[in-house]
Amino acid sequence: MSKNKQVFFEDWGLIDYQQAWNRQEEIFAATVKLKTESRNRGEDDASFTGIKTVTPNYLIFCEHQHVYTLGKSGKPEHLLLSEKQLQEKHAKFYPINRGGDITYHGPGQLVVYPILDLDNFFTDIHLYLRTLEEAVILTLADFGIKAERYPGYTGVWLDAADPKKARKICAMGVRCSRWVTMHGLAFNINPNLDYFKNIIPCGIEDKAVTSMQKELGKEVNIDEVKKILKHHISVLFDMEVI
Repeated sequence: MSKNKQVFFEDWGLIDYQQAWNRQEEIFAATVKLKTESRNRGEDDASFTGIKTVTPNYLIFCEHQHVYTLGKSGKPEHLLLSEKQLQEKHAKFYPINRGGDITYHGPGQLVVYPILDLDNFFTDIHLYLRTLEEAVILTLADFGIKAERYPGYTGVWLDAADPKKARKICAMGVRCSRWVTMHGLAFNINPNLDYFKNIIPCGIEDKAVTSMQKELGKEVNIDEVKKILKHHISVLFDMEVI
């Protein structure tokens, strides 16, 4: 297969989680099918002389209505609300097929869904996660916030060296099949952090959650964050965002 560094960028705005999930699944399934068919035609064989398939890549930004999602390795009891309480808070709950535990999505949180064929970039899922983390770390640095990784955990943290002060500002959970990715990261810009009190975030009981708004003491222009984050992702992955 031919490598394709071009990435289609889409901003879905504020979108219902189920609607976004369905659209992700459609793009993901179509890409995996394309790869499977190309391999069945023998395109990976050195003797193949036909035109090789080019798989597409997507970088999707959005925000969601209030929702809690539970990853494959998560525990349902990490949601601390009953069905009635969910309704009272105008929130939904979905068990989904990404890695990780439970997390919250809502307005003011930037959610990023890269649907990439990693054969176009590098086939290393750990490097993929670390690269996404680095893009967020660099974005926060541009706003004067020092962020880092917390050993043993995914995502982006502040004061990671001090267990009593460590707090997460960006959660991550991905799915990958045939080196095609979906799901991604949730970056807290201006969300209502009270919604995190209704879960054990990512299954970690003794760590706090924060946001750019809380750290800077003011509301942050989310469009500016999008622009900067998109730039860092494109540079780190050596991709051409179109």
